[in-house]
Amino acid sequence: MNRERTEAESEYKRESTHRRYARRAFLREAGAGSLVAGAACLGALSKASAAASAAEKAPLLPTITIGGKTITRLITGGNPVQGASQPTLHVTRHMVEYYTPEHIADLLVHSEEVGINTFQVSYSDRVRDGLRRAWERGSKIQWICLTSADEGQPSLERLLELKPIALVHHGGVTDRLFRQGKSDAIGDFIKKVHDKGLLAGVSSHVPANIRAVEEKGLGNDFFMCCFYNVVRTKEELKRQFGMAPVDNLYYLDGDPQAMTEVIRQSRKPCLGFKILAAGRLCWYPDSVEQAFQFAFRNIKATDGVIVGMYPRFEDEPKINAGLTRKHGSVVS
Repeated sequence: MNRERTEAESEYKRESTHRRYARRAFLREAGAGSLVAGAACLGALSKASAAASAAEKAPLLPTITIGGKTITRLITGGNPVQGASQPTLHVTRHMVEYYTPEHIADLLVHSEEVGINTFQVSYSDRVRDGLRRAWERGSKIQWICLTSADEGQPSLERLLELKPIALVHHGGVTDRLFRQGKSDAIGDFIKKVHDKGLLAGVSSHVPANIRAVEEKGLGNDFFMCCFYNVVRTKEELKRQFGMAPVDNLYYLDGDPQAMTEVIRQSRKPCLGFKILAAGRLCWYPDSVEQAFQFAFRNIKATDGVIVGMYPRFEDEPKINAGLTRKHGSVVS
């Protein structure tokens, strides 16, 4: 037993060492060309350094157009900003602790410096304050807001104060309404958003729901499409695997193929999200690049991706922008 334990511990140490050196190699490789990370990660950026680097602002990334708005094919996502880490409570607490309004502003200013022009996140007071601070520092970042008509969500009037370019019906709510047979409520949301003069999007984790919204002709301008169906119920997972999981956050390797097939068939622009499986594909630089490559090869040339970024340890906006220039410039 001791020998088996020792072998297991040795294997764990070898795997951990491999991952650590793989990350270091990634950073060394990122020092060349468009993936150069710079001398400091975003967490260390001050207003002065951000202003200085603005003079070296990268060209805009490849873009798409949604309802007359020019949007980069890579959008800075907001889950880390809101602490929606998904793996563990500890990671969530670290993210919430890190993303003060000032660090949110740093993220947005730096996103623009590397060529990203749009930020997607749901509303919170920290997001509100971070956006305002970024704009005070000269940022022109566009905001796509994820929301719904559920009780407790901020009113449209409150959201309009921050001038979003689009409001998107929350994916979890979309999928719940379809389960309840109440999907017509999504059409009501779209109409209210259009009445305010904004673009209206619909998000979902379920390919069949994306297809159904399009077939119903609800009038949305675009979709947000999760590469992984993370809303399967425990009962559904038990039927599929024969046991009940601890939670429903299962990331199955066939899900991206199923969603991107629907994306390619859609007549509307689509924004893919969770292309890195909520960080599960981030252990190695090769898996990160493969995820970007798969995404851009399997969506339309009129589509983009949303990627959450946590630049506490490395310059993820710049790395992701480099991968987008490499793989997102090729017309699919």
